[in-house]
Amino acid sequence: MPGPAKTRPVIRRPATWPYGAASAVVGAILVLVSLVLPSAGPASAAPPCAVTYTLNQWTGGFTAQVTVTNNAAPVTSWTLTWTFAGDQKVTSAWNAQVAQSGQAVTARDSGYNGALATGASASFGFQGTFSGQNTAPADFALNGASCQGDGTSTPTPTPTPTPTPPTSCEQAAFCDGFEGQTGSAPSGAWQPSYPDCQGSGAVAIDHTQAHGGTTSLRVDGGATYCDHAFAVNTTGVAAAGSVLYVRYYVRHTQALPAGHVAFTTLTDAADGNRHLRLGGQNQALQWNRESDDATLPEQSPAGVALSVPLPVNTWSCVEFAVNGTNGTMSTWLNGTEVAGLHLDGTPTPDVDRQWLSRANWRPRPVDLRLGWESYGGARDTLWFDDVAVGSSRIGC
Repeated sequence: MPGPAKTRPVIRRPATWPYGAASAVVGAILVLVSLVLPSAGPASAAPPCAVTYTLNQWTGGFTAQVTVTNNAAPVTSWTLTWTFAGDQKVTSAWNAQVAQSGQAVTARDSGYNGALATGASASFGFQGTFSGQNTAPADFALNGASCQGDGTSTPTPTPTPTPTPPTSCEQAAFCDGFEGQTGSAPSGAWQPSYPDCQGSGAVAIDHTQAHGGTTSLRVDGGATYCDHAFAVNTTGVAAAGSVLYVRYYVRHTQALPAGHVAFTTLTDAADGNRHLRLGGQNQALQWNRESDDATLPEQSPAGVALSVPLPVNTWSCVEFAVNGTNGTMSTWLNGTEVAGLHLDGTPTPDVDRQWLSRANWRPRPVDLRLGWESYGGARDTLWFDDVAVGSSRIGC
């Protein structure tokens, strides 16, 4: 369904805004099914657990964000099980180890998120495929205990389309949905940029694909070094100051490859104008520092497992924070922080130990570039929309 109308780029003073507005994808179905199931009667025991299952689906595919709450005694590890009603197949997962046998699915904690006190929650997600119906599971169990308490069954609501709420960024320092772009090439606040050399990669304004409104930035990313292509913006970063928060929506067609790619870069004036690069490697999101090739997380199996893939053929909300005052970073995908993309100043094996081998790293980004770089032969087509930059978190 068409998204809300958007305005031309605006510049405002940075302000603190409590995030919380949600944006649903265009051309997809976003469903929140709450499976906090009460007991059947006054004499029944309270459920030992509760599960929320947030479904984001498109034709033939979907992602699900799952949050499990432990209402029983504290545990040091957890296993959540459920059964699909249809032919859903899990293809990848993050923040949990997910295995499937037939219609039965088992999700185990990833170690760092295994301890759950009474009332505590853990979240994880997965991507999958389906045909026919994709209803939410109704038989969740935590460590063998049914989240329906005494076992009384409550019908699971059938997913229905959720209206797309407006994408609000009124308190951001910079906000742009590309609706002011009337030509075929980026102009004004956004300029085409082809680092080092120009090949077949291209950036363009697309009036047929959008997260909200009718317009987005399209990037056709090629597989060679000269095929790199970006649109660069300096206005938003300058308005935000030394503590930078960025939010945008991105849609792409190819899964992140094993080789190194980047789709967002920031020129770091404190590091010889080399780039901070957000992209992927080993099929999961990663940050890369161009000057010394440090990665976040470290590219060990344990480190990669703490990151997540970027879903394909659907709009995803990407947020990140780069703090030039204390040298910390955080990254969120669709509202959930990615554990492996968290830089807190204390070296953690498999996460930020390599990054923090450089003491007193204090970045000073001067621009924001959206596009594509490939270092291992991968190509992709991407769309970016609803970009917001500020000095506090903006939210999806």
